[in-house]
Amino acid sequence: MKYRSKTARFLAAATTAVVAGTLVSCSSSPEIDESEGIEGTTIRVTLANHVWTETIKDLIPEFEEETGAKVEISQLAEDQLSDQYNVKLNAGTDEIDVLMYRPLQENKLFASNGYLSDITEQAEGDAEWDWSDFQSGPASLTTYEDAVVGVPIITERTVLYYRKDLLEEAGLEVPTTLEDLDAAAAAIHELHPEVAGYIGRTGKSAAVTQFSAFLFSSGGQWIDEDGASAIDSDEARGAYQYYGDLIRNHTDATINPEMSWPEAFAVFQQGQAAFIADADSLYKNMTDPSQSTVSDQVGFAAFPEGDAGSKPYNVAAWALAINESSENQSAAWQFIQWATSKEITLEMSKLGVMGARTSVWEDADATAEYPAELVEAIKVNGENGVGEDRPLVIQVAEAREIVGEPIVAAISGGDVDAAAESANEAFDEFLLEDAE
Repeated sequence: MKYRSKTARFLAAATTAVVAGTLVSCSSSPEIDESEGIEGTTIRVTLANHVWTETIKDLIPEFEEETGAKVEISQLAEDQLSDQYNVKLNAGTDEIDVLMYRPLQENKLFASNGYLSDITEQAEGDAEWDWSDFQSGPASLTTYEDAVVGVPIITERTVLYYRKDLLEEAGLEVPTTLEDLDAAAAAIHELHPEVAGYIGRTGKSAAVTQFSAFLFSSGGQWIDEDGASAIDSDEARGAYQYYGDLIRNHTDATINPEMSWPEAFAVFQQGQAAFIADADSLYKNMTDPSQSTVSDQVGFAAFPEGDAGSKPYNVAAWALAINESSENQSAAWQFIQWATSKEITLEMSKLGVMGARTSVWEDADATAEYPAELVEAIKVNGENGVGEDRPLVIQVAEAREIVGEPIVAAISGGDVDAAAESANEAFDEFLLEDAE
């Protein structure tokens, strides 16, 4: 049996969420599965420090009122969260019911270790909650061996940021192919030698996530269908070479070899670059006048097409799952069902928290505060997106260091073929060990 929470008192009762100084009046309430009563149950939820957490905390009292359950939150910084999971989940603790985790880093590790409950029946069996409404990229990332083990709550995709004024001055259209991007970067740098045509992440590990869009769009992949390394393929080599050339060939500046997103963004924010492809979730860093000297000239576009089309990543940065050892499985699911409902996801979107539901991105109310170009880019990237931005292995950090080696070689003007061959051998050895 399902029931609709008391709309007169729930979000429609002018409940107001306050996050980062933004006020948003909520206007509807999700349905909660009351197939098993959970009145008097304490649901222990472990969350990361994040804007999603701060937002949901303001709404949880309404969930408690309607269900009679008590939600007990443990909130930790990201590193502390990982440390706690490593200890408690490995020990088979029943002190965590719902956990917020990073699918890109932990889905395979946690699922293969038996930490996450199989929620396929709940997710696929609730037509109104609607698992099919979740974008395929993020949804695939919270699936393990065909079983749903988590629900995405925060997503991001690769978007192309560009300088409108520089393109207009050069008489150029927004690039729609990687070939066009390279040509536009070259043309703008020629007109403005002090401006880099393209800036991007250069650090060996940091660059992997953003390089993935170039890899996938070129027809490459990290791991082939047989579970072996694919980073020595012609497509992968071509992507490595292209990425390195794009950064190195269109600038007169000395390239910082250790840039992650803050350093690369700073170059663009200071008016010293024409293009950068990076996470759409970071867009306010570009549009905030207090951070960016070119805030009024920033444009957004879908990731350009390569030989294999446009294939940026579309990933779940965070998700909710149920601890397999929890004795409150039904209550834990009811909390996740509510927290990831269309209605709650809509309110999160209004506050700038990018969710995974297709219906929300198609809702004009949900995207009213986003730049129109960004919304369109997100829709396109959401449809085309691949559900990974790094190798989906157990030892993710080590894998990134290996597959990032040819990126560094390409950016520095080194021998990409030799670097890819060497990294391929190392990655093959790693994959054998990682699978054990």
